[in-house]
This record gives sequence, structure tokens and C-alpha cells, in this order.
Amino acid sequence: MAEQKENGNPLRLRGGFGGRNRGGPVVKPRDLKKTLARLWLYLGKERKMLAVIFGLILADSAVTLAGPYLIGVSIDAMPPVGKTADFAVLGRLLVLLAAVYITDALLTFLQGWLMAGLGQRVVLGLRRSLFAKLQKLPLAFFDTRPHGELMSRLTNDIDNVSNTISQSAAQLMSGTIVITGSLAMMIVLSPLLTLASLITVPLVILLTRIISRQTSVLFKEQQNRLGRLNGYVEETISGIPVIKAFNYEHKVIAEFEGVNRDLYQIGLKAQIWSGFLMPLMNVINNIGFVAVASVGGILALKGLITVGVIASFLSYSRQFVRPLNDLANIFNTLQSGVAGAERVFEVLDEPEEPADLPDAAILENPQGQVVFENVSFGYRPDVPVLKNISFTAPAGASMALVGPTGAGKTTIVNLLTRFYDVTGGRILIDGRDIREYSRDSLRRCFGIVLQDTYLFAGTIRENIKYGNPRASDGDMVAVAVLANADAFIRRLPRQYDSLLAENGGNLSQGQRQLLAIARIILAKPSILILDEATSSIDTRTELSIQDALFNIMNGRTSFIIAHRLNTIRNATEIAVIDHGEIVEKGNHDGLINRRGIYYRMFFNQFLGASTET
Repeated sequence: MAEQKENGNPLRLRGGFGGRNRGGPVVKPRDLKKTLARLWLYLGKERKMLAVIFGLILADSAVTLAGPYLIGVSIDAMPPVGKTADFAVLGRLLVLLAAVYITDALLTFLQGWLMAGLGQRVVLGLRRSLFAKLQKLPLAFFDTRPHGELMSRLTNDIDNVSNTISQSAAQLMSGTIVITGSLAMMIVLSPLLTLASLITVPLVILLTRIISRQTSVLFKEQQNRLGRLNGYVEETISGIPVIKAFNYEHKVIAEFEGVNRDLYQIGLKAQIWSGFLMPLMNVINNIGFVAVASVGGILALKGLITVGVIASFLSYSRQFVRPLNDLANIFNTLQSGVAGAERVFEVLDEPEEPADLPDAAILENPQGQVVFENVSFGYRPDVPVLKNISFTAPAGASMALVGPTGAGKTTIVNLLTRFYDVTGGRILIDGRDIREYSRDSLRRCFGIVLQDTYLFAGTIRENIKYGNPRASDGDMVAVAVLANADAFIRRLPRQYDSLLAENGGNLSQGQRQLLAIARIILAKPSILILDEATSSIDTRTELSIQDALFNIMNGRTSFIIAHRLNTIRNATEIAVIDHGEIVEKGNHDGLINRRGIYYRMFFNQFLGASTET
């Protein structure tokens, strides 16, 4: 059951066993340098492969730098008019030039292939870290984050990081080497032409800085809005039955159009700004080409350089400027990848569930005695949900929690299972504070059946055995019979090997609940938590499984949250919760005789009339 607070308090739609909150805050991305440094930590695990790729890049750069020089030599080998050319020399030069370009192509392909594999391995590790992190985060984290937005970080954002590493890292390294080598060759060939060609460098730097400032912000915002769109789509698909039932298709289409248009507008701006870069770079390149050609022509007329030198220099100048363009474009592309990496690292930086104590005890063979001592708790410090709750549930007893929605019933079991930690008081199991037990051993002693159960995509067999993977097929069938699920399973074409859709979408709500009950019976827990466990089952089916529930509750401590009071009449003790406090406590007959809140709830529910005290 979800907990809801009104009258100025925020509505909490998803607790440990509750619903779902949409609209959690999106944290602003962190700075570029820090993100790149953290990405390098993942790249650092591939040092050997990086060394191999770097060696290939060095070889490729050397071959690339040799090409323009050979072109110049070939041109200068051409004889003046009226003289016979030495075709043997020209032939060797042309063969050597062809070998250079073939080698360049092979080295480029090889380094691209290796870099793609390296990038995928790095992203594999990043994706593994993020998914593992999600398993370690407290439920409070998921309470305030749309699930679709988190899925966007695990898919879209990591894909952006993958593309950035695979496509940009090698270009960044080779571009730096080629720029340095081309500049050195240009200086060797002609210092004056070098000065002429460098007039475009300040323009490139200025243009890159202006555009990168814009695209950096725009690509980050684009990723944020893409996450919001994914969250809305995920929510809409999950709630499609409700949308159709209320005839709200037109409304969600209109809302989607708004979210989609927001993404379109920010994406359009990002692409327009990033699209400015290459055309403007080409203009700057042409300016540099004109400057080199003009100065080179003057120097050639004066006999200071040869035509071959001019040809080589033009090639080197293009090799010098082209990596500058590529680096500018790469930096532009990096904005999208860094924006995705920042969003991934935001999740990785979230505080995990508090670690177990160094000497945490293992809860073995629990008896099931539960004691709440002055327990207080609030999902927010300024909004208390529970106020000094105290009670004792002896081992093997059944404790029913009743009260209005938002009273704090689900919060009690959230604290008992340590999905949240108390802010005041303490909870004991078998005489020991539950914070002194390891979480793993503590949670293994619980069996939980929720109002909104969850089934995984897979077979019915796999879903029931989720409670105990080592159980035999005989035990699985026995618990299915006990939970009254065997009959409908046998009617399915493949029976226990029938495939379920996500969350059992091809079964009725009642059938899903029966499978969940079978799964819990198979787990053989010491403490049962039934949170409106039969609320989705028709009255006839409910009656037929009551005996099964009572059988598995026999000898086990049980906590039952119920609005249908006929399901808890036989509970050892009933606690009436209201506004975070226990206002009444006792068994059914005693509370009826007291003629208090429980008495009024009971007769209002079964007689439909208000009874005055």
C-alpha cells in the first residue's frame, strides 16, 4: 500500500512497497575536466591495448607525413621542358607513394577496429558499474527518480560515451601527432610559408571556443530532456489501461507532444550550433590555402623555393589544418559524450545503503520475535510519518496493521525490512537491533507478498523458483497447489513452462498474485509480510486461499496490512494506526468490545452504517 500525506505535505507515491513518483529532480552535470579524468580511469584498464593502438597511430602518422614529401619530390623530379624524364626514378617514386597510401589505409582500418573493441570493453565496464550501483542504492533514491529517466542513463547516455570513445579517442591522438609532425615539416620546407599558413590558427581556436561554449550547454540539456521523454513514455506505457479507461488518450498525446517538442527544440539548437563548425572551418581553410598559394607563388618566382616544395607545403598545410578541424569537431562531439558520462557518474556518486557493521551478526534460524521500541521516522526530516511506535510481536504471532491510507502501515514494514532505517528508537528481532545484523541475512528471513506484485519475463517455473532456485519441481508444484495456482497453470498450453510477458502481463491480476504467494511459500521465510496480499483476488478465490495462507502463517511471525477487515479477524493482535501513531491495540473481539475506532471501521465496512459510541 502506498503512503500519502496531504495538507501541505508532499505526496509520496512510491515507498518500499508503494507506487511511483514522477518528476524527481535532475541534478546539474559536473565539469568537463573532472568527467574526462574519471573516464580515463576506465580507459586506464586497457593500457596494453592503448599502447598497441598508440604505436599504430605513430606508424600511421609517419606514413601520412611521408606522403606530401614524396609528392613534392615527384614533382621536382619532372624535367624542365625539352629534357627527357627519368621514368625509372618517377616509377619508383610513384610505387613508393602508392605503398604509402595503401599502408595508411591498412593502419587506419586496424587502429579503428582495435579502438572500437577497446571502446566497447570500456563501456561494458561502465555499464556493469552503473547496473551494479543501482542494486546497491537505497529505495529512497528510486522514490524521487522516474524509472524511464534512469533507464535513459543506462542506455542512451552510455551509448553516447561509447560513440565518443570509439570514434573520437583515436582521432584525438592521431590528430595531435599529425599537427605536430606537419608543423615540423612545414618549418623545414619554408619558415616564411609556415608563418603565412599559421594566420588561420587563431581563427580556428576562437571559433572552436565560441561554438563549444554553446554546444556544451545545449547537449547537456538535450540529454536531460531525453531522459524526461523516456520517463514519460515508460510511465504512459505502464499506465495504458488506466489511460484508456478514463479516455485520456488525447490528453497524454498532447502532453507527449509538449515533452517531445521540448526535446526537439533543444536538439535543433544543439545541432544548428554544432553544424556551424565545419562550414566555417572550410572558409578558414580556404583563407589559409589562398595565403599559402599567394606567398608560395611569390617565393617560387624569386627562385627561393621549387614548385615541388609548394605542392608538398600545400599538402602539409592541409594536413595541419584538417586535424585542427577534426579536433574542433571532436571537441564538439565530446560535449554529447561528456554530458552522458556526467549523468552516469551522478548515479555512481549517489550514496549507497549504509554498509553493514564491521562485526555484523548473521541472523540464523530466526525465531521471529519482533519488538518496536519508540520508533520514529520521516521520509523527510520535517515531515514525521511514525511517532514513537512501540509494540511487541511474539515469535509465531500474527500482527495485523489497519488504518486509513497514509497512516504509516507500509512504513512500519519498510523499516522492519530495513528498506529504510529508523530516525528514532530501534527495532529488535530475537532481542537484537536489526542494524546489528547483516542486511543479506536479515532480509532472507522475510517473505513479502505485495498488493502490486511483480513477475519477471520468463517461465512460470522460473518465477515460482525465484523464491528458492534450489527447490525441486515437486516442491514447486506442491506450493502452487497450496496457493491455489496449480489449477490455472495446468490449463495453460505449456503449463509450468509457459512464458510470461513483462510483469506477467498475459495473466490476470489475481493469477499474478497467486504465483507471488506460491513464490513466497517456496522460500520458507521465518517472518511473513502480507501487504493487501488478497486485495486483487475475487472473494471466492480469496476464501479458497485463506486456509493456505493460515497454514504458512502457522508457526511464523506474520505482519498483515489489510483494509478488508475480514481477512484479519483471526490475527493474534490488531494495531490500529492513525497519523503515525498506534491508537488502539488488541485482538478482534477485544477491540469490538471496546467500541472504538476499530469497532466503527468494522461495522462501517460490513454493515454500511455508522455506529455511534
